[in-house]
Amino acid sequence: MPELRVRRYLHAAGVRFRLHKRDLPGCPDIVLSGSRQVVFVHGCFWHSHNCRWGRVEPKTHAEYWRTKREGVVKRDKRAAVALEERGWTVHVIWECWTRDDVTLGEHLADVVRKARQELPSDHRTGTRAMVEDSERLVERPHGIGG
Repeated sequence: MPELRVRRYLHAAGVRFRLHKRDLPGCPDIVLSGSRQVVFVHGCFWHSHNCRWGRVEPKTHAEYWRTKREGVVKRDKRAAVALEERGWTVHVIWECWTRDDVTLGEHLADVVRKARQELPSDHRTGTRAMVEDSERLVERPHGIGG
């Protein structure tokens, strides 16, 4: 599932987020409030991505599906504009990008970088904090020096 792959990647990178915040336009899939970023994970077919999966044209009820998909794209644009007007940075991750870890990482690099810049200066997470804590324990074992 593409959205789960994106969530796992961000979480492994130490980025914390909220899901499907309904009070924001378009109800973004992932919301990083601290850095005012939102991530939409779009299915290539439904959101008409310009890739091999998004260019598929159904043979039956073609007009119905064309109209429906065009409506989805228009709704996506309205939501992105409304979010940007409110000061949010909008990122779109396409389903086809989630099929490969390297491609996904390239497209999420800006999200991760901006999220890390917004961390408070005393914020310590992940492996670095564990290493710092373990070094402190070695330097000053419990009950010795205080």
